[in-house]
Amino acid sequence: MTYSSRFIDGTLITLGQFGLAALVAIVAALVSGLMKMAHSKPMRAVAITYIEIFRGTSLLVQLYWFYFVLPLFGFTLEKFTVGFLTVGLCYGAYGAELVRGAIQSVPRGQWEAALALNMSPAKRMQRIILPQALVAILPPWGNLMIEILKGTALVALISVADLMFETRQVNNNTYLSAQAFGTALIIYYIFARFMVTPIMRWLERVMARKIGRM
Repeated sequence: MTYSSRFIDGTLITLGQFGLAALVAIVAALVSGLMKMAHSKPMRAVAITYIEIFRGTSLLVQLYWFYFVLPLFGFTLEKFTVGFLTVGLCYGAYGAELVRGAIQSVPRGQWEAALALNMSPAKRMQRIILPQALVAILPPWGNLMIEILKGTALVALISVADLMFETRQVNNNTYLSAQAFGTALIIYYIFARFMVTPIMRWLERVMARKIGRM
């Protein structure tokens, strides 16, 4: 395998890890953010426990727990799955606070107007509150997406053959540290600057236009 093909293969794995981790983070953030605002004390307790554990511990330690410790209790996951699942759950805990803050930032008059229209709580949240909260959450969520991308580099430490893993292999074989890690740095920057950032800004404009028509 040539060194260029190693970088290409690693880049594709990194993209897969990022996409799946971002999906896990979005779902975890939305669910736990809403649960933290629920009237049910058990639901709030579950959400708070998840958020505090994943925000209060190192992502690296979480990766090692999922990969090395969970099998001791009979739960064995493939290393690729451990990678994106752990990264997604970790940053989903941070995203949960963004979701909660965005929902609470919706003006009280909007809540009262939806209530006056006799909407059910679920419909009120879906039709009125969440669309407006989404506009507020997208700018900080763009930063979180970049953090997720950078966080995927740690999955190399559990031998997921992502970009950082392949970069280390190239470096070990050639000792060309500046070239190997410089290439990885450029690739990560291109993804963050020319993929994640433009997509998030496009979503901000789209949601702002939709809210303007509501």
